[in-house]
Amino acid sequence: MRAAPAPGFRTWLLAIRLATLPASVSGVIVGLGAALATGAAFRLDTALGCMAVALLLQMAANLANDLSDFNRGADNADRLGPTRVAASGMVSVRQLQAAIAVVIATAAVLGVWLAFLGGPAILVLGAAAILALLGYTGGPFPYGYRGLGEVFVFIFFGLAAVVGTAVLQSGRVEALYFVVAVPVGALTTGILIVNNLRDTTTDRAAGKRTLAVMFGEGFARGEYVACLLAAWVVPAGLVAARLAGASVGAGPAALLPVVAVPMALPLLRIIFADGDPRRLNPVLRGTARLTLLFAVLFAAGLAVGR
Repeated sequence: MRAAPAPGFRTWLLAIRLATLPASVSGVIVGLGAALATGAAFRLDTALGCMAVALLLQMAANLANDLSDFNRGADNADRLGPTRVAASGMVSVRQLQAAIAVVIATAAVLGVWLAFLGGPAILVLGAAAILALLGYTGGPFPYGYRGLGEVFVFIFFGLAAVVGTAVLQSGRVEALYFVVAVPVGALTTGILIVNNLRDTTTDRAAGKRTLAVMFGEGFARGEYVACLLAAWVVPAGLVAARLAGASVGAGPAALLPVVAVPMALPLLRIIFADGDPRRLNPVLRGTARLTLLFAVLFAAGLAVGR
């Protein structure tokens, strides 16, 4: 029996979901800005290392999700989102498993190096992230099927990415790092909410109990709005705190993300419009781009206004 041909480069680009990758680097960018805001010197080595690990873990999460959803029947002919490589037969299960192993192994090697620079806590954080991404839709308790996906995204793409990067840059833990992680966690959670809102019908049929399935599309829309509001409330709160003389705050430059507000308005209009769920595919990509733009503006504002 002949082995299946190796998938081409374009197939793997489809598999790693290129459009969603900005979410992974956004936390690193804000973490760098937060470290500079607390007086840390910029370190190129840890910055690049964090960026690479974040990208690799997001790729691994996307590949693992593709495989697990295929095995559980969540990805089928009725799918409304972009093509999934396992369900479409473009990549075999064995090939996908090998790809996941290679990506995780590469991330682990880089993670060990970062732990050498930043201490064992970084190693524990990396190991937790790997277990979390594998358990999202796989393993004995796939928490993405039990309404806990938003929690995972907020913790690892928000808190872990921002705080981990900032600590590696500065060598210390600051309260500011946790506060500025909230907007990143909220916006990356918004990406997942759009995905779940689009897939409500097919997820319900497959037994995937996301929050959108359990509480309805209206709830999911409200979640999305709350995430966007939280993102812009935090910079405003930090500036107000600085003016009030609080120990944790930021200068007026932290309000730079206001520039990105016009980018969010069309996304909200589509979210609340009726029609084919496939209309949400551009919103998913748009939210990922919004997250990246917000992160760049927020990081710049934090660094400048320290």
